[in-house]
Amino acid sequence: MRLFIGIPLSTTVIEELSIISARLRSHNDGLRWSSPETWHITLQFLGNTSPEQYQCVVPRLRELHSPSIPIALGPIDIFDRAGVLFAGVRLTSGLTALQQRVTSATKLCGFAPETRPYQPHITLARTKGRAQSQTLPELKTRIHRQTRFSGFTTDTFVLYESFPGPTGSRYEVRERFPLNLTHSSPDR
Repeated sequence: MRLFIGIPLSTTVIEELSIISARLRSHNDGLRWSSPETWHITLQFLGNTSPEQYQCVVPRLRELHSPSIPIALGPIDIFDRAGVLFAGVRLTSGLTALQQRVTSATKLCGFAPETRPYQPHITLARTKGRAQSQTLPELKTRIHRQTRFSGFTTDTFVLYESFPGPTGSRYEVRERFPLNLTHSSPDR
């Protein structure tokens, strides 16, 4: 199975990104637009995962707890070399700490942490091959003013399974992990 760990988005943020995507999308733009159901903030891409690794990683991820994490989106931008249009996510100490704790936990199960600096984002569209190299810069010029997105607070992260297909990948939730476990105590 092909797995990754991420943070699901709030309904409000999904609605705001859907409006932006609909405004920017055109019929023959040469882009493969991500569907709102696939939008997330990746914490770590695990890739092909054996059943043994899966059995190792799930309990390790269940051990990770922290206060809820405020999430703030940044501007719409592009990764030129990767051919990706994305909504940025502001890197906060809480988000950085969670990402580092996730990669430390998965390392114990044989997953290597990414060597590049963590750059959280939400992928909105990808180019369909090398011929479309000018599509994203042209699209970026159509973003006249940056939208201010609603923030949200996450109290969970998710282990997703990815199923690649001809029109893009489909994701299914394998496990949900609460960040903060609250223990109720009886009133005295």
